[in-house]
Amino acid sequence: MSKTKRTRYSAEFKARVAREAMKEDATLVEIAAKFKVHPNQVGDWKKQAIEGLANVFTGKADRDEVATEAQIKDLHAKIGQLTVERDFLAKAFGR
Repeated sequence: MSKTKRTRYSAEFKARVAREAMKEDATLVEIAAKFKVHPNQVGDWKKQAIEGLANVFTGKADRDEVATEAQIKDLHAKIGQLTVERDFLAKAFGR
């Protein structure tokens, strides 16, 4: 059995496909064929884009970004703390 590798699409690509789907000039199947993705994926990206539009006007996107940056900062601090502890214990036990 061979495992197929999942394709990861960039945010720009997803946005381009969703924008094309929101224009409604073509069917989802036609758009999917044009961009070589599954029609269900086009529909999902379109739905996510439409739901995300509300965040643009509420400022929620900015709050989410600030929360994410704060979480990353906390995680980096924790990584630093754990690294110091590991190094200390390695010296203490002579490793």
